[in-house]
Amino acid sequence: MKSWKPLGEILQLHCNVPASAVEQALAGQPQSGLRLGELLLQSGTIDAAVLARALALQSDLPFTEHLEMLAETDLLDLIPIAFAKERRIFPISRQSHCLTLAVANPLDNRALNDLTVLTGCQLRITVSSADEILRAINRSYEQHAGKTQNVVAEIDSGADNTATTKLEPADLLDASDEGPIIRFVNSLLTQAYKERASDIHIEPYETELVIRYRVDGILYDVLRPPLRAQASIGSRIKIMSNLNIAEKRLPQDGRFGVRIAGKDVDVRVSTLPTAFGERIVLRLLDKSSNVLTLEEIGMDRRLLLQVQAMIRKSHGIFLVTGPTGSGKTTTLYAALSLLNSREKNIITVEDPIEYQLNGVGQIQVNPRIELTFAAGLRSILRQDPDIIMVGEIRDRETAEMAVQSALTGHMVFSTLHTNDAAGALTRLVEMGIEPFLAASSIVGILAQRLVRRLCPHCRQAYQPSVELLREAGLPPRLPEGAVLYREVGCDRCMGIGYRGRKGIFELLTVDEQVRDLLLQKRDAARIKKAALAAGMTSLRDAGIAKALAGETTLEEVLRVTQEEV
Repeated sequence: MKSWKPLGEILQLHCNVPASAVEQALAGQPQSGLRLGELLLQSGTIDAAVLARALALQSDLPFTEHLEMLAETDLLDLIPIAFAKERRIFPISRQSHCLTLAVANPLDNRALNDLTVLTGCQLRITVSSADEILRAINRSYEQHAGKTQNVVAEIDSGADNTATTKLEPADLLDASDEGPIIRFVNSLLTQAYKERASDIHIEPYETELVIRYRVDGILYDVLRPPLRAQASIGSRIKIMSNLNIAEKRLPQDGRFGVRIAGKDVDVRVSTLPTAFGERIVLRLLDKSSNVLTLEEIGMDRRLLLQVQAMIRKSHGIFLVTGPTGSGKTTTLYAALSLLNSREKNIITVEDPIEYQLNGVGQIQVNPRIELTFAAGLRSILRQDPDIIMVGEIRDRETAEMAVQSALTGHMVFSTLHTNDAAGALTRLVEMGIEPFLAASSIVGILAQRLVRRLCPHCRQAYQPSVELLREAGLPPRLPEGAVLYREVGCDRCMGIGYRGRKGIFELLTVDEQVRDLLLQKRDAARIKKAALAAGMTSLRDAGIAKALAGETTLEEVLRVTQEEV
């Protein structure tokens, strides 16, 4: 066995830590009461991985840099998650009576002795960084948690269904000792997050209670709890979102935040009274997810260059249109992220704020205090902005303010609810904007939809029927080299055949011809026809290109672009 060496000496010899940094940390130890490694971590001299390597060398133990998600999930039952997180201990494997553990602090003899008694196993130790262990705990316990069906059975068996006002745990995966209703709601949220659901629908009917998840834009039935649990589930969700439990006759809106597997999730709650009880919808927003780039949302090289040229203009309006849930706000965030720099003053007014953007001033709309889009936009103009984002143009006042802002030297981004790009022009005119003002202020309009992406692990090449090809506007014989795929379903895509979504786009450039047609007050169909003749790619053609590239199916493209026909 190697002779024991002080940690500071090991850090200098093997980790290139300057002697001066070690001496400074040692000098501050008596006042702080912290270990040397903790002080060096706090000062930024070393990171968690370097400390773990040094501790492994000091203890003559192996070092494991990356921990895989645990395949033997029964091992997780041996160690409570709260204990694993507190002591930074993760089970790796078990052979007979020998349990292999990853630990962040190999000198924590008390925790190791407790585990020896708890598991009845001989322990074999490897050292990993505290951050890596926490990531492994979150990934593996998340996979193991959320056994919603078991909680439903417990509710159905007559357990106490009384809701409680006890505070939420720091992480929903830690909630192992709560009542059935609380565990049910927690596991409902955990399972929804795990399956990438954007919404949870709790729908009461005359004889049953149905719970559905919206995944990639499609609703799927997931549970049918006993109808008598409806009131308790609703009360629990109202407590979490600070709503009035006693009020069941009026719609209510609220929100709350939770941590799931170490990730911060913002949950928006909407209740609606129906004939058979309150219908509840929860929208899940992952606050820790990164803002996507324009390439990641599905733009090809040609479209990307066109959009970049438009959004980099010094003034004008750039609009993104499409129905609810088509990814308009995500596209605007991607554009803002591209333009975000210290030289630009960017301010947004949104409802709600879905992503936090560093360096960008974001205003939350609040109609209760008369902070509307129009009022927010009016105030923004006094803040000397270069770029303004208005979450949505809903009325004439907001539209007029947006046009005025563009004409006075600001670049304005916003969204509209129209079926296609050309329809946005006529919609603004219908709102009361003079055609010549719309024609001179708008630089481009991007219409978009989201199509589900085929699961790359189970997609299957096939020859579609002649009728399907005809409906899509394709010839009976596909071009040479073109292959179409259909969904199959596997474990990785939950048997659906699709996983994730990509955007398809239709970009209308407001050129001289489009301006002339707008000034003549021509309808949207005439403007679209002229734009297509000038080279614009329609939403359906963009979707078919994605299908021919093997990214989605023809049926999916036809589903999301059916209004094109």
